[in-house]
Amino acid sequence: MLAAVRIILGFVGMLFFMLAQGNERSVNNGNLQLQDIPLIPDRVVQDLGRFQNMRSARLLDWNLDGSAIYIQTRFGDVQQIHKVAAPGAARQQLTFYTEPVGRVSRQPQGRELIFTRDAGGSEFSQVFLFDPQTGESRLQSDGESRYGSVLWDAGGRRFAYQSTQRDGKSNDVWMMPKGSPAAARMLFEATDGTWWAPAGFSPAGNQLLLQNYVSVVDSRIHLLNIETGDTQLLFGGPDSGGVNLATGFDQAGKGLFFITDKLGEFAQLAWAEINSPSAMHVITEAINWDVEAMVMSEDGRRGAFIVNENGISQLYLLDTKSLAYRKVTGLPVGSMGKMVFNPNGLALAITINTPQSPSDVYVLALGPEPLAAGEIRRWTYSEVGGLNTNDFIAPELVHYPSFDQRNIPLFVYKPAGEGPFPVIISIHGGPESQALPRFSSTYQMWLAKLGAAVLLPNVRGSAGYGKTYLQSDNGLKREDSVKDIGALLDWVATQPTLDANRVAVYGGSYGGYMALAAAVYYSDRLKAAVDVVGISNFVTFLENTQSYRRDLRRVEYGDERNPAMRAHLEAISPLNLVHKIKIPMFVVQGQNDPRVPVTEAIQMVAALRKQGLPVWYMNALNEGHGYRRKENRDKYQQVNMMFFEKYLLNK
Repeated sequence: MLAAVRIILGFVGMLFFMLAQGNERSVNNGNLQLQDIPLIPDRVVQDLGRFQNMRSARLLDWNLDGSAIYIQTRFGDVQQIHKVAAPGAARQQLTFYTEPVGRVSRQPQGRELIFTRDAGGSEFSQVFLFDPQTGESRLQSDGESRYGSVLWDAGGRRFAYQSTQRDGKSNDVWMMPKGSPAAARMLFEATDGTWWAPAGFSPAGNQLLLQNYVSVVDSRIHLLNIETGDTQLLFGGPDSGGVNLATGFDQAGKGLFFITDKLGEFAQLAWAEINSPSAMHVITEAINWDVEAMVMSEDGRRGAFIVNENGISQLYLLDTKSLAYRKVTGLPVGSMGKMVFNPNGLALAITINTPQSPSDVYVLALGPEPLAAGEIRRWTYSEVGGLNTNDFIAPELVHYPSFDQRNIPLFVYKPAGEGPFPVIISIHGGPESQALPRFSSTYQMWLAKLGAAVLLPNVRGSAGYGKTYLQSDNGLKREDSVKDIGALLDWVATQPTLDANRVAVYGGSYGGYMALAAAVYYSDRLKAAVDVVGISNFVTFLENTQSYRRDLRRVEYGDERNPAMRAHLEAISPLNLVHKIKIPMFVVQGQNDPRVPVTEAIQMVAALRKQGLPVWYMNALNEGHGYRRKENRDKYQQVNMMFFEKYLLNK
């Protein structure tokens, strides 16, 4: 009898060992590792297929004669460059790389394009010169350092860029003649650990605006004499601080346009003479919202700028000579992205995303006068998996009171029906970012397939609501933003259409930290949490994030080298409070993440498992800070759906 029991126990032990080994597997040719994640049923794959076959199109630039546009979209696994020759015309794919193409800009007065591309999500982008007629590309960088912020001069003969080539970590500014990498030379040596990049060549090509980004509330504009190497601080600095973002020289090259919050809560568009920067003229003084971006036509006669009005983008045209402006009406209501004037300045292309349609490119016809606008035409029509866009749900903007009676903006997506609906709280990253009423196939999937309401809070520290709100979570006030999630849970409990007993939190990057922190403090009111490339310990994060961005993050989160701040960061880090977490967790990571290193996920998963909690862990070996490859995103979304079905819906 005892021998039989031993045999049975031995068999059971071997079975458990086999099951444990089976809990770790890889898919997608070994590039995606899954731990403690059940097999994905075919019903899930089939059920989500239409939602996972949606596309988007983002504007890159115009071609030389202004007859066609270049866009970024995906027909294979990753985003590539395509050409569209007319409104609604077929998208002609031009690049066919296994890695996604990054930033793209056309050579002024020429046909060639410059684009950036990294490998495996490492963000160590390289620079390539591409001929869209022949399809040939030529590497312009060293293949090892990190490159970015590529900027052509007005004649298209050379370009400036940011590079870590000198020491592997500093954001120096360089310049290269087109097609001559051996003739590249460093224009500005960055020695302070902050972010530097070229921001605009003067019309004559002898001066270059330099953008220095110290933090989200401290950015500075410098003027570099290319011939002598001398630099001059124009706006911002250690004493004055504030947001100061260069948009470019004016037509005569004697002044510049820039965005600044020097005179109020919001970032405003301004102009000033180079020789008299203190006598600046604020153009948008009457607009009490942030100006987010501004571009000018090649001849410098007209400009266009975007204002973020409570999360909705508004487009304005600008007469750069009189500085008069007017709002453009009749555009789709949503979020606007990159915009570019065509070469003759008589059309403006712009990426527009609405709550019920993915990003697509529209072109606004312009009249001969700088403020004259005509018809808006849609140039791209991205697929939505054959679904009816009229069934997609748009969010409602509401506000809820937090612990200190501060009103927190909240976008609420609710499925059809009476409820009460289970709730997924999706927290944005940044932290200095903003949840916007944009189209999301993921949110629409959750609404349709889970019947869950999706809540997007803009907790304190979010952009778009003034600089006081933006700075209200800095340093020792970090956990006040977490308390905003607690207040949101209080608000959910007062809503008859929402089920306060079925709530999950979800977040990526800094939002991943927020999801972990919410699980620490509100496990008794949550069913599950999803952490995507999130920070688990601020000290180890700051010590291990890539050196070229470490000082930038210290300004936001605090300097871990200071003993008092280090103690505070350790005290609020979810890794050190893991014993308070009582809910299942899904952790998602990219092996090559330069921002939030993979070690942040590894240590959190190990700590949660030590507590005996259910933990699903996914790590992509060919991704970085988020998943860019369709095959990886598909598996991640399928597993995420299974996780919510099991732990949020209790299926």
